[in-house]
Amino acid sequence: MTTEQTWLITGASGGLGLALVQRALAEGHRVVATTRGSALPVSHPRLTVFPLDLTDRAACHQAVDDAVRATGRLDALVNNAGYGLVGAVEEVTEDEARAILEVDLLGPLWLSQAALPRMRAGGGDIVQISSVGAVGSMPFFGLYNAAKWGLEGFSEALAAEAAPMGVRVTIAEIGAMDTQWATAGMQFSSPLDAYDTLREGVLGTAEVPWDSEPGATGGGTPPDAVAAQLLAHVARRSGSPLRLVLGEDAADQISSVLDLRQQDYAGQLPPSTRE
Repeated sequence: MTTEQTWLITGASGGLGLALVQRALAEGHRVVATTRGSALPVSHPRLTVFPLDLTDRAACHQAVDDAVRATGRLDALVNNAGYGLVGAVEEVTEDEARAILEVDLLGPLWLSQAALPRMRAGGGDIVQISSVGAVGSMPFFGLYNAAKWGLEGFSEALAAEAAPMGVRVTIAEIGAMDTQWATAGMQFSSPLDAYDTLREGVLGTAEVPWDSEPGATGGGTPPDAVAAQLLAHVARRSGSPLRLVLGEDAADQISSVLDLRQQDYAGQLPPSTRE
C-alpha cells in the first residue's frame, strides 16, 4: 500500500510536469502543482494548483509555505519547470541569458532552499529535472546547457549537505521526450547570418524559429513512462543513485559524451570533434 505523501511539482501545465501530477495522484499522493498561470486540464480533490513566478525568490519560498499550509507537510519537491533556448552564444541577448538562468537555474535553487527546513524533521526528496544536455553541450544550446550544468553543480553539493538530514537529492538526466519542449516550448534568439551554415548542419535548417504544427511534439519517450520511473525511484528509499538516467536514448548519449571527454582529457581528440 502506498503511503500518502505531499508532492510539490513545478511546471505542471503540460509535458512531464502534468504526467507527474497525474501519476502521483493515481498512486494516492497529495499534489501541489504550480504553473505560470494557466489552469491544469485535470482536477482532483487531492490536487491544489496555483501560479508561481520562478524568477521571484520570495514567491518561491511562499509557494513552499503555501504547500505545507494546504497539506500539512512536504515530502517531495520536483523542480521540473524550465524551457529551452536556441541561439549561438554570440546571438543570445543579455535579457535572454538572464531569463533562462533565472528560470532553469535559480528557480530550482530558491525552491530547494525553501524546502530544506520543511524536510529536515521527517526527511524528503528533492528531484531536479535535468537533461543529457547537462552532461555535454552542443552548438546553439549553450545557455540552456549552462543552466543545466549549473543546476547539476549545486545539486551535487546539496546532495552531500542534505543527506545527513535525511533529505535525498536526485538529478534526473532525461533524454528526448514526446512533449512540446522542442516545439511550442522553445524560445529563439535572433539569428546572425554568420551562423547559417553551421545552423543548417546542426539543426537541419538555417531558419529559426522553426515552423511546427500546433500540438507537435519532438518525439522520444512518453512522459508518463518517465514519470512512472521517477515515482518508483522516490518510493525506493535506499541504494538509489544521485543521477537517474531516464529515457530510451539517454544512456547512449551520455556514454558517447563521456567517451569523447575522456579522449579530450587524454589529448586524443581532434579540435574539430570537441564538444
